[in-house]
Amino acid sequence: MKTINLSYGKSQISFDYDENRFQILGKREDKRALDDVEIGERFDNPVDSKPIEEIIGYGETVLIVVPDATRQTASGQIVNLLVRRLIANGTMPHDIRIIFATGIHRTVSDEEKRELLTPFIFQRIKTLDHNAKDLAQIVRLGETDEGIPIELNRALTEHDHTIIVGGVSFHYFAGFTGGRKLICPGLASSRTISATHKLAFDCEQKIRRAGVGAGILDANAVHEAFLSVVRKHPPAFSVNTIVNGKGEAVDLFCGDWISAHRAACKFYDAEHAIEITEKRNLVIASCGGFPHDINLIQAHKTLDAASNACAGGGTIILLAECADGLGRPDFLKWFDAENSAALAEKLCESYQVNGQTAWSLLCKAERFNVQIVTSLPENETRPMRLHKARSLDEILSVIDENTKGYVLPFGVKFLIEE
Repeated sequence: MKTINLSYGKSQISFDYDENRFQILGKREDKRALDDVEIGERFDNPVDSKPIEEIIGYGETVLIVVPDATRQTASGQIVNLLVRRLIANGTMPHDIRIIFATGIHRTVSDEEKRELLTPFIFQRIKTLDHNAKDLAQIVRLGETDEGIPIELNRALTEHDHTIIVGGVSFHYFAGFTGGRKLICPGLASSRTISATHKLAFDCEQKIRRAGVGAGILDANAVHEAFLSVVRKHPPAFSVNTIVNGKGEAVDLFCGDWISAHRAACKFYDAEHAIEITEKRNLVIASCGGFPHDINLIQAHKTLDAASNACAGGGTIILLAECADGLGRPDFLKWFDAENSAALAEKLCESYQVNGQTAWSLLCKAERFNVQIVTSLPENETRPMRLHKARSLDEILSVIDENTKGYVLPFGVKFLIEE
């Protein structure tokens, strides 16, 4: 027997397994973190762009956009070095602002800001909070060729230059995280977010739109909509990180906001796509711990990955603490629908972003026996058709010991393909 420690929130669950029965899909990424000098070298040699020093002039204002607490991007190290570089180039500290790209997520707490930026930066650089529903924060910049309103946080227009800092990993319908997502949906209005995300769903067939999925950028309607919105007010410079299991930057692609992000996505895909020869009847999936299982909406991304490795009617065991709850107070209402088909009808009648996540989750709960080890109360898991268990061992004790399975220790980071 071998032992693997599966991350659960900020703790771990130990799992003893038979190698003849279970195959591990995706290993912990323990690559050495880049040091400050190596990151500086990448800043000096950006992709399809001039260095920051040749873009930002003396006395000009800068807005740095960073993700919220649901992402791992090594933002503390990156922003610290960025700010120092800007100041050395002549930018005054009071001319630099940092804004959190929360989209429709909750506001970032002061404690989270300190962790995301380091206490040094948090104390010295002014931070801004985005609220997608606060019309006082939003400015309309027109609309895309497809009629999507381009409504973004006005801070983008109030600074001379914008720098986006994000991490790249798979996203179950946008293709990849990072890049353009820092601005749309990160700093977009709720109307713009809803209109772009709605493109992921085909309301004629009541299914996920063709060409939309993890690892796909070309001809992905959602990705292209994001690009159309951001082109109206593009960032001057972008930083795209690849992080290890500790959330440290092990590689970095910076420069032009489109081509640097593309380069990062290509690199990430080459290292994180896993091909399997068969689907199995049992899949044990950890999100990879905090912040990937901070709430159920984030944890669903791991369920989506696990579903690609599980045979129809099989069992998926999802390890997701969800210390922050469901992720949205109105998320549970979608599960009043009789089934996923009824939910799809409801979604197309009155589209909301989290309704699509609810539909995706319910589809998986209908296709598989989804068991969940979580801190969520049973009166929340039951309506979602998720079966709450007290422990991993409790679930495995009632499964045929001859059933072969897969283990995904970092479900959110890998793309499983048959």
